[in-house]
Amino acid sequence: MGNIVKFFVAISALLLSSVVMGQQVLDRVAVIVNEGVVLESEVDQLLKQVKANAARSGAELPADKVLRIQAMDRLILTELQKQMAERMGITISDAQLEQTLVRIANDQNMSVDELRASINASGNNWSSYRESIRNEIITGEVQRAAVRRRVYIAPQEVTNLVEAMNQATEQEVEYRLGHILMGFRDNATADEVQETRERAEQLLAKLRDGADFEKAAITSSSGSRALDGGDLGWMNINSMPTLFADAVRGKNQGELIGPLRSGVGFHILKVNEIRGIEQVEISEVKARHILMTPSVILSERRAKERLEEIRASIIAGEVDFADAAREHSADTGSAANGGELGWAEPSIYAPEFKNTIEKAEIGEISQPFKTQFGWHIAQVLDRRVQDATKRSQENRAYQLLFNRKYQEELENWQQEIRDEAYIETVID
Repeated sequence: MGNIVKFFVAISALLLSSVVMGQQVLDRVAVIVNEGVVLESEVDQLLKQVKANAARSGAELPADKVLRIQAMDRLILTELQKQMAERMGITISDAQLEQTLVRIANDQNMSVDELRASINASGNNWSSYRESIRNEIITGEVQRAAVRRRVYIAPQEVTNLVEAMNQATEQEVEYRLGHILMGFRDNATADEVQETRERAEQLLAKLRDGADFEKAAITSSSGSRALDGGDLGWMNINSMPTLFADAVRGKNQGELIGPLRSGVGFHILKVNEIRGIEQVEISEVKARHILMTPSVILSERRAKERLEEIRASIIAGEVDFADAAREHSADTGSAANGGELGWAEPSIYAPEFKNTIEKAEIGEISQPFKTQFGWHIAQVLDRRVQDATKRSQENRAYQLLFNRKYQEELENWQQEIRDEAYIETVID
């Protein structure tokens, strides 16, 4: 492996670091990561994005040298995950990327063109921004594929958490936490652990004296959210890592917590904000449908026409909807029940089906409409606002447990793949 990497470094240096037009260097290798590289241009682009984000939010940034180290660390981890994605065959098409860009623009009340103009105006390159979003999607897929299988939740854990939630007050509390991780390597000696503890305590003292938490996170944290100022977002006590939950419970906004020791280092937390959670009722609909699936024998046009004929017969009273579904529907799961789908939240259905049944009056039979499954006619039989407390609590408990364990396993997994990788810094 060592000789191959050295050979690759030499070739990379020849092709990327010494390609010159006149006297101008086009690009250079910043870091060797296994069989891949992180380019100087990628580091510069990420630094531009971080500085632009900081300028928009008014956040104070550390010295460029410190910021550069954090940027290189993120890009190393991204490169490792991209290599895993290649081996796993994970790719993101341009169409998928465009859909994501549309969602990003919509979240900011912009069109994609306006988003592009905003990115360019900030001094960043639109093409590079698009690829950074593609990389985020890919790394997200890799993380889910690699980490999800490491998370196991026993049914008893869900039951226990539901019981604990039932004992909680009606208004639950969420915390928005800031996080700094002072990490130490695997198999660290007692002296190294003690040195890390002392550095964490010194940093905590500075924070209590008024030092900026976000800047300290960018400067000193080895956590995955360092470049975001350590912002972990909103979390309920039950969705936090257990170490954090025990420490945060009962704390007030603005309080600093730590250092807390875990298997990867010492953590410092700040309670940035606190808010309550409101319970939401679930609206359900009881519907039935008849599905026609186009095929070599049944064309799209004929499938639609056939449903129009069946609909007309039902409305005229010549045939019962349930009987028509049993005879004609291609949805074998519901056909035997007269096309009935049971009580469900509309959001579980395909978007076109959801939109149709949400707008329909009770008893109304829709015009034929198309989804990914074929052509349908649907009828809403009833609506209700369901007190689905038990089911909702179980689903929520499972998700909270999953989020907690997923975050813990994600940190461990990222540390493992970095420890196992060949990494060589070419440009400091």
